[in-house]
Amino acid sequence: MKGFLVALMLWPAALPAQSPFDGTWVTKLDTIQFPQQPETYLLQNGEYECSTCVPKIKVKADGQDHMVAGSPYFNAIAVQLVDPNNIQITEKLREKIVYSEIDTVSADGNTLVEKITDTAAPNGEPVNATETYKRVSAGPSGSSPISGSWQAEKLEEASDNGMLVTYHSTNDGLKASNPSGEGYSAKFDGKEYPIHGEPAHNTVSLQRVDANTIVETDKQDGVIHYQVRMTVSPDGKSMQVTELDNERSTQMNYAMEKKGQ
Repeated sequence: MKGFLVALMLWPAALPAQSPFDGTWVTKLDTIQFPQQPETYLLQNGEYECSTCVPKIKVKADGQDHMVAGSPYFNAIAVQLVDPNNIQITEKLREKIVYSEIDTVSADGNTLVEKITDTAAPNGEPVNATETYKRVSAGPSGSSPISGSWQAEKLEEASDNGMLVTYHSTNDGLKASNPSGEGYSAKFDGKEYPIHGEPAHNTVSLQRVDANTIVETDKQDGVIHYQVRMTVSPDGKSMQVTELDNERSTQMNYAMEKKGQ
């Protein structure tokens, strides 16, 4: 699922009344290990391009909406050059703004800060976050300072509704939900079950690896998009998460902690 609504897998045996996963979990931002693949942007001659985005983006940077195909999240994007070191990106789905960010390049050109507002949640509440990148390579001569490759370093100032997920065990499966209104109810039989409130993933399948480890597989129209492996610590207070993004061929690792522990 989008953001940090992570996924799970459990064996097809009866689950106890309470499992190690039951409860509300929050992502620990300082533990995030970002993918090693950098993001690559180019802003030159009035045109903006993101070659590492899914789908790839190439539109005029004129502040106007331009149609983009290939994403369940948005179908139009507008890129506005605010000043030489700042650009604004706005994404829409059927005329509704679902995502926006302000990208700011530092005076020395080595740091990129993205201030993000995601408004795609079913309940309409925005998820805000600030992500910082370091420069990996420069863009071509004469291009905007944002041009080049950037490696994600840290995520901070993230709102709670984007960092929380709650799990409840059932007699033969698991329920998952987050404050934004996304979630599912699935059995531990490896079959596909619907995900609600998440446009990019419409089914989930769960299997159990062992008592403290589960893996979730999210699909869109039968194609695997995400696979997430989660392992709860022996004391039940923390959880290690490995998230595989099949669309981008990337991996991200982070820890979550159970609230109230």
